[in-house]
Amino acid sequence: MRIVGGRMRGLKLAEVGAGDPAAHLRPTSDRVREAIFNLLVNGGHGNPLAGARVLDLFAGTGAMALEALSRGASEATLVESGRAAQALIRRNLTLARAEDCATLLPRDATRLPPCTGPGFDLVFLDPPYARSMGEATIGSAVAGHWIADNALIVWEESVAPAIPAALRQIDQRRYGDTLVTLARYNPAND
Repeated sequence: MRIVGGRMRGLKLAEVGAGDPAAHLRPTSDRVREAIFNLLVNGGHGNPLAGARVLDLFAGTGAMALEALSRGASEATLVESGRAAQALIRRNLTLARAEDCATLLPRDATRLPPCTGPGFDLVFLDPPYARSMGEATIGSAVAGHWIADNALIVWEESVAPAIPAALRQIDQRRYGDTLVTLARYNPAND
């Protein structure tokens, strides 16, 4: 795996090896990651990366957050409960020299505590497929005020997720077995 764009383009990330099958560690492929970022920048959504505060839920290897930082995001918080994935994230943050602008929050993304700072502008959500964990995670993030008004949510699943009332779906694309849904957060819809 490599960073595919921005100032860190070409940076080789830590080897996943066997990963963590029990924790459903399934990194987004370089090809799908590139397609997602092309959709974000060229899909008529403005430039959601410039100066963005990024929340990466079920961060896995941290590649999505690092890709966002490489392309202009200002900071990232990566939420991950798996120990093997946490070790990969720490290694990748070191490789990218991103320790000063990225924070690992080692916890279950479906049970977030209240956010202590402002909400995040861009949220990546890549839960284990077909387990309805994305819906629970969005509920937890909304309840804890982790998501800023009008934030862009990038939700990866194998099937179409049940979009909560507070989100408005704005795009959806399939890349192999990955269905990417883009949505905007509007608390007035809740």
